[in-house]
Amino acid sequence: TEYVKTQLQLDEKANPPRYKGIVDCVKQTVRGHGVKGLYRGLSSLLYGSIPKASVRFGMFEFLSNKMRDESGKLDSTRGLICGLGAGVAEAVVVVCPMETVKVKFIHDQTSANPKYRGFFHGVREIVRTQGLKGTYQGLTATVLKQGSNQAIRFYVMTALRNWYKGDNPQKTINPFLTGVFGAVAGAASVFGNTPLDVIKTRMQGLEAHKYKSTVDCAIKIMKYEGAAAFYKGTVPRLGRVCMDVAIVFIIYEEVVKVLNKVWKTD
Repeated sequence: TEYVKTQLQLDEKANPPRYKGIVDCVKQTVRGHGVKGLYRGLSSLLYGSIPKASVRFGMFEFLSNKMRDESGKLDSTRGLICGLGAGVAEAVVVVCPMETVKVKFIHDQTSANPKYRGFFHGVREIVRTQGLKGTYQGLTATVLKQGSNQAIRFYVMTALRNWYKGDNPQKTINPFLTGVFGAVAGAASVFGNTPLDVIKTRMQGLEAHKYKSTVDCAIKIMKYEGAAAFYKGTVPRLGRVCMDVAIVFIIYEEVVKVLNKVWKTD
């Protein structure tokens, strides 16, 4: 789903579009590269997911521990601020370099003769030809996207948790409900910031040189492709993000429960 989403966003209107939609994109990819083609960019996504989750939740817990009230409750507004901090931290430390590499990888495969042989070869090539700056393209767009993303997700998640627990902070939430709350939080973040995601993808693609800055990229998309272009790839992103956020929150909550039993802290 991540691969299809990125392809549809890179498939600009300016050139005649290669894909008619989600199903067509999947068909063409499988026909040209086999099922394996849909997993292109998996290594960078995998290498990125591990540090990304640790920075995100580590920063969120660090900030939320400082912002809880006397009874240990975190209200949704403070949840939003903590989420914003977590999103900005993960954008700068992990997401921007990893996403740049991933988008370049996926974009590279669609060119006539792909030049990256694998993850580490690709990173070496990008750094060799463009310097370290080559892995930090679209930083502003990434910070805006991740910051707003996590702010929306943690705000919705905190609000739903507080609503469910009511006056009983000790009330446990079962994994299924955590998943439902996570999916709702994921959907809210998709509608809230898909335009930023589209801008970020364009700023990190192989055609990034066409844009002078994040603002310039937004203006050009609006001018040449119209407002609808800002919501390109929304459906595959919605499917991916809802599952993604639901799974991540379930695993996180369950791991924390186990850790709390094993590792006693004050």
